[in-house]
Amino acid sequence: MAEGGVPPSAAFYGNRRRRVRKFVAALALGCFAALPAAAQTVQERLPTCLACHGENGQSQNPGVPSLGAQQAFYVTVQLLMFRERMRIAEPMNDATKGLSDDDLRSFADIISKLPPPQPAEGPVDAARIERTRALVQQNRCNFCHTPSFAGQENVPHIAGQREDYLIKSLRGYKDNSRHGYDDSMAEVTAPITDAQLLDLAYYIARVK
Repeated sequence: MAEGGVPPSAAFYGNRRRRVRKFVAALALGCFAALPAAAQTVQERLPTCLACHGENGQSQNPGVPSLGAQQAFYVTVQLLMFRERMRIAEPMNDATKGLSDDDLRSFADIISKLPPPQPAEGPVDAARIERTRALVQQNRCNFCHTPSFAGQENVPHIAGQREDYLIKSLRGYKDNSRHGYDDSMAEVTAPITDAQLLDLAYYIARVK
């Protein structure tokens, strides 16, 4: 919501996405304008990050994503969006405040080297897995995110991600409360039912 409780306009989000694309182009070329160095170093801030996102990037907190083995380019872009308040999540907006572009890259590099999250444990509903595998093929989820769901460049690693976080993210894309780098996820989730979103989260959390 914008100030005063007025919903942001489509033009607002369009302008914001254009800004993000310019930032990403700059990131690819390594030509960001420098910000003042943060008061704390990346290594000093990292324990605070992992206190929420879990030791070695393996989240134990509901609604908080695991970060281990995340794509470095994707992490850098997301941190940039948090820093510039193009993506709103107050703890992350505060955490990225004052970080330089080199700090963002350093965080992303560290996170990308952490071990990947492990698939959800327990019995698996084989029929649900098969049903969702067809949904994945139909919507080409395994094309952008790759067959292993490890992601690539600005497409995140989602294999083994927390199921509750996946549900929150997918619903956010569908109801337009979460805005990505572009409209691709909103377009993909638009025709998918909530029951199918639950199936997708169940499936992805158990990808091995």
